[in-house]
Amino acid sequence: MVMYFYDFHFFISQQNLLSIFNTYIKPVSSYSSLISLAKMSNNFITSNIFLFSLHQFLLLVHTKPLVPALYVFGDSLFDSGNNNVLPTMARANFPPYGHNFVQHFTGRFTNGRTLPDFIAEFLELPYPPPYLGIHDSVPLTGLNYASSACGILPQTGTIFGKCLSLGEQIDLFKWTIESKLPTHFNSLEELSKHLADSIFIFTTGSNDYIQNYLEPTLFSTNHDYDPQSFAQLLIDDLSNHFQSVYKLGARKIIMHEIAPLGCIPHYTRKYQVVVGKCHEQTNQIVSYFNTKLHELLKSLTSSLQGSILVLARINSLGYDVITNPSKYGYSDASNPCCTTWGNGSAACIPLLEPCPNPNQHFFWDGYHNTETGNSVAASLCFNTSEFCTPFSIKDLIQI
Repeated sequence: MVMYFYDFHFFISQQNLLSIFNTYIKPVSSYSSLISLAKMSNNFITSNIFLFSLHQFLLLVHTKPLVPALYVFGDSLFDSGNNNVLPTMARANFPPYGHNFVQHFTGRFTNGRTLPDFIAEFLELPYPPPYLGIHDSVPLTGLNYASSACGILPQTGTIFGKCLSLGEQIDLFKWTIESKLPTHFNSLEELSKHLADSIFIFTTGSNDYIQNYLEPTLFSTNHDYDPQSFAQLLIDDLSNHFQSVYKLGARKIIMHEIAPLGCIPHYTRKYQVVVGKCHEQTNQIVSYFNTKLHELLKSLTSSLQGSILVLARINSLGYDVITNPSKYGYSDASNPCCTTWGNGSAACIPLLEPCPNPNQHFFWDGYHNTETGNSVAASLCFNTSEFCTPFSIKDLIQI
């Protein structure tokens, strides 16, 4: 066995892996301790390569992951490469995206790992690969169906080209479990248990505002619905989608709130908001969705037997980070790290060098945060039921 990281021309042979295991891994008692060790390492090319190599090595030597699989649905916050093969302008398969990721520009809309990548590490699973990038047998450890620019409504994101709406993502998941997964299990009961014990993670709705409701010159929704009615439209559709994945076998579902969109550079630049402040009118419009989302998840958990729908409180966390950056170790929570189109309000301009200290910036481009924010949110969701409520991922594993 040889693992080859072509970006760094660095080989890790089986003998080297054994040496790594004896030197670094064997004396450490827990996976979380290993992650801490990796982040402190300075002599294994870089800590990011060490962490990626360590994660992949543990997948080889560890007897069993904490759950069977991680299935990912959503938009550019979670997309790991599906849009790379779609006819759309909403892509991130070019530098400086992936600047701090060991495989570089894979289609992730950040400098490094996405939130699902970190969750996969905590669960001791491989990163769920993008569904549209799978050409052979599907992995049993999960898939990523997320697609940048799309949202809950079918028309959202279409101004950029083709993307996968949430309904289309669930259709692909349906195809997966009906046509691909059954061959790997001895019975439908085994497949059902596999799905029931797996984690399903969602983030969606942001683009229904950014690329739809808040663009009145391009879409009629702003004229057809007041903010409360539009939020209810999204919630009704989302409810149907969650019921669909439940019928397909999902039982442990995590849904993220929409972040405080009035705080992202796209809107703070548009409305010329003072540094460290947010456009509160935009935040208020989004708040109607989040309030209704809380109620929806509680209602579905009560009505769908055996289901657990968890709320990830990303909105309040994001707002606190942006308005109190030093509290979280950031020196800049207002400006993108990369040079973007639209004077800091849009996507990164290809090939331009980003800022020298991405980890000190909360924002990577005009819409997305750096991987440090993803790490914080993933850790909170995995460990605390105050952030992912009423159950943390640790709790879900035991249920």
